[in-house]
Amino acid sequence: MEVEEDDAAAAASAWPGSARRLHLLQFLLHASKRLDLRPIVKYSALAFFAGRFLPALPRKMGFYGARSGRAVRSWLLEPLRDSNLELFALVAVWIASKIHDLRPLSVKSLKALGDRIIADQHFTCRDFADAVVEHNIGSSRIAFIYLEELLIHFREISKLGDLLDLDVCMEILDILYENEDTSLLFNSPRSLAASTLVAAYAISVPKQTWEFPILPWVKFATSHDEEEIMKIVLTILLHVLKPDGIREKDKGDFDVRCLL
Repeated sequence: MEVEEDDAAAAASAWPGSARRLHLLQFLLHASKRLDLRPIVKYSALAFFAGRFLPALPRKMGFYGARSGRAVRSWLLEPLRDSNLELFALVAVWIASKIHDLRPLSVKSLKALGDRIIADQHFTCRDFADAVVEHNIGSSRIAFIYLEELLIHFREISKLGDLLDLDVCMEILDILYENEDTSLLFNSPRSLAASTLVAAYAISVPKQTWEFPILPWVKFATSHDEEEIMKIVLTILLHVLKPDGIREKDKGDFDVRCLL
């Protein structure tokens, strides 16, 4: 029995697998573009789906053994197909839109999109409603909100803020979400927001105009340790830019301040 539970725990820890997770997040990002979602809606949907729904699904599926008593009986999860998970991704968008949009997306519009982009399955409006109950909706704030607030503050005190493109910041967040390892950074939304701002500064602001003390200012504005921010910024730059001159073996000796 103990061996079976160990095997179940191992299966849960590997869920959903890098390739499947990447496919599902790319599906959600594609749907976001098709729906022309506002950033706050898109990143809320990502937080609901990638940050809460997917990690909780192994326990819902009973991967932790019969003792958990959490095995589901919903046909939307048994058997578990990619098309069903794509439905849950669209439901995350629907929930996020209801929270943040004055005129939320209708379930009919999402069903119509699902009919076009979900292969091998057409879901009903009732299926969308049934899928809502499987989502764990919380009230915690997301990295994008903190990032937007920091950028507004930065633009208020420095003209260089106008050179810092929000689209670059969002592209960084999208790339980090798609990788299972870097997606763990979203567990600390404040420090990720601060680090993303610094990384975007290094990427989008011309080097000859690097006159603003961005790291000390971020430390002052967020009360986060400068060394912690530097480590996360380096992780972001290594992952996003993959510069040839910064090899993984040199990571421990590399000083991100040489880029700022």
